[in-house]
Amino acid sequence: MSMFGDSKEPQQDQPQAPLIEHLIELRSRLIRAVALILVIFLGLYAFANDIYTFVAEPLMALLPEGSQMIATEVASPFLAPFKLTLVVAVFIAIPFVLHQAWAFIAPGLYDNEKALAIPILVSSIALFYGGAAFAYYVVFPLLFEFFTQTGPENVAVMTDINQYLNFVLKLFFAFGVAFEIPIATFLLILSGATTVESLSKKRPYILLGCFVVGMLLTPPDVISQSLLAIPMYLLYEVGLLFGRLVRKRKAEKEAAEEQEDML
Repeated sequence: MSMFGDSKEPQQDQPQAPLIEHLIELRSRLIRAVALILVIFLGLYAFANDIYTFVAEPLMALLPEGSQMIATEVASPFLAPFKLTLVVAVFIAIPFVLHQAWAFIAPGLYDNEKALAIPILVSSIALFYGGAAFAYYVVFPLLFEFFTQTGPENVAVMTDINQYLNFVLKLFFAFGVAFEIPIATFLLILSGATTVESLSKKRPYILLGCFVVGMLLTPPDVISQSLLAIPMYLLYEVGLLFGRLVRKRKAEKEAAEEQEDML
């Protein structure tokens, strides 16, 4: 009985030990990520009102003279800058957070997967930031100019600070995700889920889909819709281009390996 029990106990512990170690490592990396976000937030909180003023500038610059933003809720003057500062802290910490995720999964990847994953990770971060910057510097001025000039003359434009924040955060996220199209296209081709030829044949549908997305996220005018649809389609073409390059390199590598086997 005792010998049987001793032999059975290690068998139960062996599969559990690696899982526990992975969970402990995951917890430690999550704690590091949250700690950095908290440190950045505390460092930025003194400038919370300045950060909100910066984000609100595209609208404030277009409001009629004498107009201003308002707070319709008692806690909005505190909560809106607080929420924005927390989002900015997360936004700044994204590279470190993704690095922690990368460090957690990297040991389980092959060398060729690691070599490919790092450029994809860096490109994803850069494209997301690029999408948010494009929204702020290009889309917001056109968007708010349209909104502020289409209302009746006897209606004063005084936007609630909390509603404005929710609106721009959605657009930041939408454009950031939209600019990830090259990465998504590249991964679909790399994984074998589709081919360059198949995606190339679907160009008309992709272009139409880009304009539909632009119509849903921007005002009902051709200029604003094109500002989102055209970059999305161009980024789709970039994804196809990288997919062709990777497929070409893979084919050359396979041909070289076949020649070595023949020799």
